[in-house]
Amino acid sequence: MLEILGYGDRHSLRPGDRLQVKVSCEAGATQFHAEVVRMICGDDSPSGAGYKDAPVASPANGDYPARRQPLDTGSAVLVAPSPLLDRLQSFTLTALVWPTLPGKKPQTLLARWSEATRAGFRLGLDQTGALALDLGDGKGGLAAIKTNRPLRERAWYRVTASFDAATGEVRLSQRPLAHMARDDSGSEAEAILRVRPQAPADTPFTMAAHVTGRRGAKILLGGHFNGKIEAPRLAARVLRDDEIEALQFGIPPILAADVIAAWDFSREIPTTRVVDLSVNRLDGETFNLPTRAMKGAAWTGEAMRWTDKPEHYGAIHFHDDDVYDAGWSTDFEVPITAEMRSGVYAVKLTCGERYEQLAFVTFFVLPPKGKTTAPVAFLAANATYMAYANSHHGWDDVLAEICYGALLEFGPTERTLNARRELGVSTYDVHSDGSGSCTSSRLRPVLNTRPRHSLWNFGADLHITDWLEGIHQPFDVITDEMLHQEGLSLLENYRCVVTGTHPEYHSLAQMRAVEAYLGRGGRLIYMGGNGFYWRIAWHDTLPGVIEIRRAENGTRTWVAEPGEYHLSFTAELSGLWRNNGIPPQQLVGIGFGSEGFDESSWYRRLPGSFDPRVSFIFEGVGKDEKIGDFGVVGGGAAGLELDIVDPRQGTPPHALLLASSELHSNVYVLTPEEMISTYPGIDGIEEPKVRGDMVFFETPKGGAVFSTGSIAWAGSLSHNGFKNNVARITGNVLKRFIDPKPL
Repeated sequence: MLEILGYGDRHSLRPGDRLQVKVSCEAGATQFHAEVVRMICGDDSPSGAGYKDAPVASPANGDYPARRQPLDTGSAVLVAPSPLLDRLQSFTLTALVWPTLPGKKPQTLLARWSEATRAGFRLGLDQTGALALDLGDGKGGLAAIKTNRPLRERAWYRVTASFDAATGEVRLSQRPLAHMARDDSGSEAEAILRVRPQAPADTPFTMAAHVTGRRGAKILLGGHFNGKIEAPRLAARVLRDDEIEALQFGIPPILAADVIAAWDFSREIPTTRVVDLSVNRLDGETFNLPTRAMKGAAWTGEAMRWTDKPEHYGAIHFHDDDVYDAGWSTDFEVPITAEMRSGVYAVKLTCGERYEQLAFVTFFVLPPKGKTTAPVAFLAANATYMAYANSHHGWDDVLAEICYGALLEFGPTERTLNARRELGVSTYDVHSDGSGSCTSSRLRPVLNTRPRHSLWNFGADLHITDWLEGIHQPFDVITDEMLHQEGLSLLENYRCVVTGTHPEYHSLAQMRAVEAYLGRGGRLIYMGGNGFYWRIAWHDTLPGVIEIRRAENGTRTWVAEPGEYHLSFTAELSGLWRNNGIPPQQLVGIGFGSEGFDESSWYRRLPGSFDPRVSFIFEGVGKDEKIGDFGVVGGGAAGLELDIVDPRQGTPPHALLLASSELHSNVYVLTPEEMISTYPGIDGIEEPKVRGDMVFFETPKGGAVFSTGSIAWAGSLSHNGFKNNVARITGNVLKRFIDPKPL
């Protein structure tokens, strides 16, 4: 188990910025040490190039007092305290609910409840999944009523609780909205209770959780609900059944004076605001990013995009393991000085000598805005890093070992992620209720975007920075995040842009920026595989979070529900860029075709490699050489995830197929989108499309693209001290791409 955790408030910084670093020591250490380093290579595997960093003289370096900072997960809606709530005596609570984990533990639906004083009211599900109402007066008086009949999982109900302050009469009702034969899950309960609920004046009204206490100014929540809530309503008297039904889609004028709040989750979906339709405007705020643009009880299949029929998307899906911002206090700041050259950096945190007592807070220093300090830019795929942040895939997926063709090894990082679920999940995971995780944030400790970890994404990309350093090639570092924000202006002054090993996730703005760069004569080295694959969105106002819906097709670890393929941040259709009309072949000549995770292979030159247009690429490489029959990723340069040419998907007709990999194992199989229907023989032994393709083509105004077709390619660069044919080919391309002479 890791004993020290940390994160920063930003990924992308420039000279003059300051990085706020937040640290938690988990095992009782009294102090920790911080050191800023520029990362060169993160590979400390026995056969790797060796871990390399360069110390940075920073005022942030030094010892700091240690503390343990808590992690609070679970999403909710909070409505600020109001005198209207204080004056409430008789009331009716009602909502439409779709529970996804009933019967696991008590869960709160709607409440104004203080756990510390046991005061107020709380409508929720008890430990059996039955509807329950708790009342407390804060003076020791407590009362509860239950229906004693569990709600069904993934079924819509109208739940109602009413309290008559004059008589003490309480009524509960749970009614399934779908009329199914032999469905006996509807139930009602009535009682006379003597407790008159009264919450403290500073207690907010909450949805999908209740207040358990405070930590300083922060409100703590518990009793998190898993499932959807729609159309929550609060009235200041006991309502009849017909009045409750009339409130589902608005506020009839005859009820306007009685309604304290009627929240409409279909309004302002891209924001964190929850709109109250009543004249009281008791608007709320979402906490920890529950999933919006979710189908509600009224959804019929007529609309697939929430903007077409917002009234069909009036639900929010809450999870007890949602997290956006861990909200830790800052321990120290790192000033980004002019002396810190553009690069990949980390704050190395230690509270002892063991690996478990080591953490890295990674960040990226860009050159000053509008300037370049080198002819080459390395595009750090921090959107992909975020998509995989704290992935539990290897631990949770029962098929993982079959996919890898080997037993998996779990180190301290994996054990910590498995034990500490409050660290949150990645977009490759499902939530505790089995629903897919649509969002991922960097504002929390992220344990797998660090050096000295697996050679995947960030760790593998440091093989590229190691190579650039090793050949003494000056380079800047830029990021996906800033590419989304600044577009073409971030790229246009570089002669060559080099991607990472797995630039998988992109917004429309990112894709358009790369297209525009190539259209202006830019040169791109796509040094990876499975790139430009998934369409994502960045949030307009919340920093450091992305959203994806894993829609029809593609290699997926979960599948979005029908009607929920469009992003809540932007209303864009998510899923594969291929299904959105911009296949990766159209941009870089190749696209994801197969994957396997046992052993990597090598490339063989093809006739296209002998075309005079690409003679510069193969200078010093023999015509019959195996290219990349070595490397630290599976033993070869062609492995993990492989891309292929496909003219039907947009590979330019003038593109040259330079080389292809061969002899992959039966662990390698085609991706789903490469198959119209299922059939046998889709593995690396029988299927000719299971290969990686190396491609070159020219773009307008003297630009060009060189694509390697494999995630494993960069893992072969350092072999024999960078003296090998993978490094030679890549170096030949880089040298020519830096040359301003048109291609």
